[in-house]
Amino acid sequence: MPQVFSKSANGVARFVIWAICAALLLAIVIGIAMPRSGFVTGVGQAVAQPVPFSHKHHVGQLGLDCRYCHNGVETSSSAGLPATEVCMTCHSQLFTNADMLAPVRASLASGHPLEWQRVNSVPDFVYFNHSIHIAKGVACETCHGEVDDMPLTARAHSLSMGWCLDCHRNPQPNLRPPQDVFLMHWKPPDDIAQIRRSLISLLDIHPETMTDCYVCHR
Repeated sequence: MPQVFSKSANGVARFVIWAICAALLLAIVIGIAMPRSGFVTGVGQAVAQPVPFSHKHHVGQLGLDCRYCHNGVETSSSAGLPATEVCMTCHSQLFTNADMLAPVRASLASGHPLEWQRVNSVPDFVYFNHSIHIAKGVACETCHGEVDDMPLTARAHSLSMGWCLDCHRNPQPNLRPPQDVFLMHWKPPDDIAQIRRSLISLLDIHPETMTDCYVCHR
């Protein structure tokens, strides 16, 4: 009986089988890694804005407080975005003819607000309240990163459900005295562990209920 397969057939078969296994393994790795990558989460990717606003300049170099532009952060679910008039408080006197500020001047003249593009956001089915986090001692930089080092603002964390739940299960490592929540590059005191334990009680924080579905999904 003539030989059906050549001597190299076994080698080819083994190569194909291993190639299929490798492809499946690669697909699994990509499937796990891709949702966590910056391509999907947007972490580290600056968002184009109508004006190239630099937190590094305004916050890091000039020392502007977060609340100057985001004036709803202590009282509202939304931190708020600066109105054109807020920008023009300074820029009616400074860099009045700068080309990059032309959209601001046009906005003031037309009365049409600047269309800032949101950098940090959660899905519509997620309820998030800035004011409660501020009141409970969660700092701006905990979620938004060190914006005073960002020439153009980019998302610092994924803000995924798992990321939020990690904090809700164990908020203590992310707490600081409420008067310090707007400080950048905050250096905790030596007795911070004791302070954080006391803040749990003082600020009426209840981790045992903070992972209940209704907390974020209403």
